[in-house]
Amino acid sequence: MEEKANGSVDTKSPVENGQLPDPANWAVADVVNYFKATGFEEQATAFQDQEIDGKSLLLMTRNDVLTGLSIKLGPALKIYEYHVKPLQTQHLKSNAC
Repeated sequence: MEEKANGSVDTKSPVENGQLPDPANWAVADVVNYFKATGFEEQATAFQDQEIDGKSLLLMTRNDVLTGLSIKLGPALKIYEYHVKPLQTQHLKSNAC
């Protein structure tokens, strides 16, 4: 994982131990790039508009994603269930050690 001059972390770097780098260290641009890379290019702008960085992403609830980002329901559900929730679980597991 490489830290860039703007303080963001290069999320395109090799996966560590079969997992993404810890999202807690992501800048807003990293969160936006993550969602763009996972096929949610249109919805990624909502994370930019709301200035959601990695720490904020890890604190988001299902309701935050469904209502707070002004994203259509279908994509919002997929974003939460397949991305936000697993990232939160991964973060908790990696910090429990």
